[in-house]
Amino acid sequence: MEAIGASTGYTDANRAFLQAFLARSVLTLDTARPIIAACSSFQDRREILPQDVTVEDLNDYIADANRRLSPLDLEIRSTFHQQTRERIYALVNTTSDSLTQLATTYTPDEIAFVKNLLDAMFDGQNNKGKREAMCISGIDAIQVGRAQNRRQTGDGDENATQPTAGVLSGKDVENVLRRLVDEGWLDKSRAGFYSLSPRALMELKGWLVDTYNDEDEDGVRREKVKFCHACKEIITVGQRCANRECACRIHDICKTNFFRVQRNEKCPLCKTPWDGEHFVGERAITASESYRTGRRRSGAQNRDRSRPSPNADESDNDQDD
Repeated sequence: MEAIGASTGYTDANRAFLQAFLARSVLTLDTARPIIAACSSFQDRREILPQDVTVEDLNDYIADANRRLSPLDLEIRSTFHQQTRERIYALVNTTSDSLTQLATTYTPDEIAFVKNLLDAMFDGQNNKGKREAMCISGIDAIQVGRAQNRRQTGDGDENATQPTAGVLSGKDVENVLRRLVDEGWLDKSRAGFYSLSPRALMELKGWLVDTYNDEDEDGVRREKVKFCHACKEIITVGQRCANRECACRIHDICKTNFFRVQRNEKCPLCKTPWDGEHFVGERAITASESYRTGRRRSGAQNRDRSRPSPNADESDNDQDD
């Protein structure tokens, strides 16, 4: 059976698909289907329904697009979403510093904020010790924006600072975060945590490893950016071995098939029983007792504020007297 839109050469349908992809930067099979259906209907002069578009059709369009993008050091690549396992297709810069492409639409201060945000995710308190979260709350992100205008000079004087990047107000930070989410660079969870999206992980993979997986002063290599033992891709959401010294990390979406093949639920590296209760990502924070206690206290305080005082009427009467 001939593939949808099959033809020899690069057609107007291919051009239209590429333009649509460039306008979005990220696609899935479901979001690509109506685009391919429209492009192919025009090219073949017959109606093609979105549900008739297959993953093979999408792959054909992407292959044609990549041949045109290659001289521009661009490529459409794909990866699985770490939580849904939906395949994500994204436009990736294959050569230059991936953060430089933000320079066309973001100010220098905003780009500095993005880099500081990544530092907070991968080299801050949310990625140290037992807290392997690699995400940041909206409140903490605002603090990053406010703190970025001054830094220590490193000469031993804790009070000595020098200007680096302009401070961003809370509203500025919220606007930048919203744009990063809308453009597919960040994901925002229901709990209000921001983490790198599949597009960002594909785009920034090399930069993240080069920047954060470095050696300390003693020559010991620090692995701040870790990889799933099963699929070998970067892991920022999943599970870790209960043995804190073990380097094994596995995506939730990879775990079931991995242990089914292995026929036991033990860490493949150190053989510690895999309990599924030690997390990578947001749950490293939200599953902690300190976080749950804080949420309960916050909820109780909010309820107390909204509840009328039982002595309010009596107080009013006393004042009237």
